[in-house]
Amino acid sequence: MSPEAGKTDAAVVVRVPAKVNLALCVGPRRADGYHDLATVFQAVSLYDEITALARSDGQITVQMTGEGSEELPCDQTNLACKAALVLREWAGDATRHGVDLRIVKQIPMAGGMAGGSGDAAAVLLACNRLWGVGLPLEVLSELGAELGSDVSFLLYGGNALGLGRGERLTPQPATGRLEWVFATAPRGLPTPLVYRHFDEMADRGAIVPDAELSPDALDDLCSGEAARVAARLRNDLQAPAVELYPQLADTLEAGLAAGALAGLVSGSGPTCAFLAADAASADVVASRMAATAGGVRDVRRAYGPVDGPRIASGRG
Repeated sequence: MSPEAGKTDAAVVVRVPAKVNLALCVGPRRADGYHDLATVFQAVSLYDEITALARSDGQITVQMTGEGSEELPCDQTNLACKAALVLREWAGDATRHGVDLRIVKQIPMAGGMAGGSGDAAAVLLACNRLWGVGLPLEVLSELGAELGSDVSFLLYGGNALGLGRGERLTPQPATGRLEWVFATAPRGLPTPLVYRHFDEMADRGAIVPDAELSPDALDDLCSGEAARVAARLRNDLQAPAVELYPQLADTLEAGLAAGALAGLVSGSGPTCAFLAADAASADVVASRMAATAGGVRDVRRAYGPVDGPRIASGRG
């Protein structure tokens, strides 16, 4: 069968943002192997773009270009493909619902910014429209939670408090604008590896797991005021990430030396996020880091909070 067989003209295009965890508070490992979390998500203005092209033969395919795409699988282990399969299973018509997914990546791969989860969220939104399934966002969020803790948040964007594994969401105020500088690393750092090392550090007493976030801390983190947010940034996965990837300590030091108010490892890393006082200060931090920081692959500017994924164009 030729590559064009089975396609229709219907297409939906979705842009999806990255995320940064303003706080990531991690509790002890549970009996099921997961950890209770209290995390404050913020969606930021780095985007992947997903084009969903309808197929009439039931096949689901993935093509990727851009940031780190050559290192990512394009089979059914890809989270974007899994998202299409989960939605199709809910819709219950595998013979009719097929899709070609074309992903243009700009979100750092394996960088703690939820690029894969964002792609999955975008696919749920795109295929819901493309296939005429018609599920409300709340149900798509429940399906997203089956795929990963960050997927549900990235359907909404803005700011949110995440509890449980991060999938129990409470939207938070999204006032103000925070200016970010992201320093990406030459290699990735798998999230399961960081959590395993967190558990090892907890077992030897180097970390005390604590999934508590005070109301005052939550208010400050969602205030939109850079100084208040900077004083409350927290990531309990930073210590294990730095032990696994010691060069991150140098990157964090370089960002502070360049003028950032605060810095932290983003999620499970290895991308480092730096909060600046304002846009002009962030531009200076980015310029200085690009010129002087060793062990950094790229320096990216962004701001937050931003909206979640939205359909940029579509027919179907």
